[in-house]
Amino acid sequence: MIEGRDLINKSIVFFKTSISVLVLLGLVSCSDTSQIPPKAKDTSVKDTKPNIVIFYVDDLGYGDLSSYGMTATQTPNVDALAKEGIRFTDAHSSAATCTPSRYSLLTGQFAFRNDAAILPGDAPLIIDHTKPTLPKMLKKAGYKTAVVGKWHLGLGDGFVDWNKDVKPGPLELGFDYSFLMPATGDRVPTVYLENHKVVNLDPNDPITISYEKRIGDRPVGTESPALLKQTADLQHSRTIINGISRIGWMAGGKAAEWVDEDFPHVFTDKAKDFIKDSKDAPFMLFFPFHDIHVPRVPNQMFAGKSGMGPRGDAILQMDWMTGQIVDELKKQGVYDNTIILYSSDNGPVMDDGYADQAEELKGEHDPAGGFRGGKYSAYEAGTRVPMIVTYPNGMKNKGDSDALISHIDFYKSLATLTGAPLEQGEAIDSLDVLPALLDNTVDAREEMLEESFTLSLRSGKWKYVAPFNGTTPGWLANKTAIENGLRAEPQLFDLSQDVTEQINVAARYPDVVAKLHARIQAIKAKK
Repeated sequence: MIEGRDLINKSIVFFKTSISVLVLLGLVSCSDTSQIPPKAKDTSVKDTKPNIVIFYVDDLGYGDLSSYGMTATQTPNVDALAKEGIRFTDAHSSAATCTPSRYSLLTGQFAFRNDAAILPGDAPLIIDHTKPTLPKMLKKAGYKTAVVGKWHLGLGDGFVDWNKDVKPGPLELGFDYSFLMPATGDRVPTVYLENHKVVNLDPNDPITISYEKRIGDRPVGTESPALLKQTADLQHSRTIINGISRIGWMAGGKAAEWVDEDFPHVFTDKAKDFIKDSKDAPFMLFFPFHDIHVPRVPNQMFAGKSGMGPRGDAILQMDWMTGQIVDELKKQGVYDNTIILYSSDNGPVMDDGYADQAEELKGEHDPAGGFRGGKYSAYEAGTRVPMIVTYPNGMKNKGDSDALISHIDFYKSLATLTGAPLEQGEAIDSLDVLPALLDNTVDAREEMLEESFTLSLRSGKWKYVAPFNGTTPGWLANKTAIENGLRAEPQLFDLSQDVTEQINVAARYPDVVAKLHARIQAIKAKK
């Protein structure tokens, strides 16, 4: 694979050089070059490095876009990207849950190397801010960087005083600008964080957060169900804010509270502002959506429009937001020189703590697109997600691609694209798959690790799920609608014959099981 990419790169260089020589010879051969006025330098021309936009949707399943087969409603803005670029059919988030997949995308390392797991809302920053990261790497290449949207990677160094500067955080990881939902929509604090400061915080009404005991005088879900827009399970039934009960308790900060229905405008406007402010230099925008994560409380523009309840409406909302940001790229004249990477942080989940009738109203729609499992699962639907790449100035061949790709590969691929040097040991689990991102005829990985509550390995036609010998968390065991894939015995599937992972052939191929299990151990031991 490496030799093939080198050959491609050398061919591109030779082609560009040949064109330059031909152009020069053509100019020299003009009959009267003395009459040709010298061309004035165009000072308006920008650096030719492409801008980068990463759309990272939350909990969007393989089947949740009309360009991936959904018929219950339409996602025209995302579908337009699919028509203009490459639609990947075997692309994966690195993990089946949100915090680990975000960790891997921004570090180029598997989340298990740092025991990264789903975090509470008051967790410390899980990425070591002294180590290399994707935004730091791009800054070295001359990029202006921003993150706008859901964070959920922790903040601070152990205890956060939300009434003071909150750091370390995204700025310390290499982002020039950040506008965040600090954790997720179902967790306190329910405030926006811009750079280091809570937005609209009244110093006379300081914020206090607790995940251990009840604080403050706000009502809670278990005692005041009449105040709720959606009822919730016990985990999500603590402090009520904007008619939604959350995980954890929050006191103070009334003026800083967000309104869930405002998310599409607030986050989209911040992203558009960054694009406007950064159009004259190469930029990278990381846009991790809150949608379609719970609680699903769509804006009135979309409420009731999908026919599938709040989850379907949130998909429409996400599609609109995508279109607004793409339109801004075009308005500012930078779309053609922007590579857009669109995907999801993990597979789909219907009931994830709130009674919003997602399961009851989905009808014939299959969010997993025919694959087994979903969010949290070791099976394919846990990580196999929609992925679309567009780059008008750099795309070689468009259309569908069955290349095997992990989001962990964005790191080294973007380093190659931008010419950014990497340090020794940086992004050790990432592979450079840039040729496959720009050409739907090019292959990528031959093997790929998938993280859930166990580890799985894709290798050629095989999918191996390692045995799970621990105790399944109670909250996960209660999610009976999703097959989590956790078994005490090894599981092996021949995806060339059984892409839905129905027939465990581990007993038939013990040598393959032993080989793939040993390979997982080797990957884990890699430093």
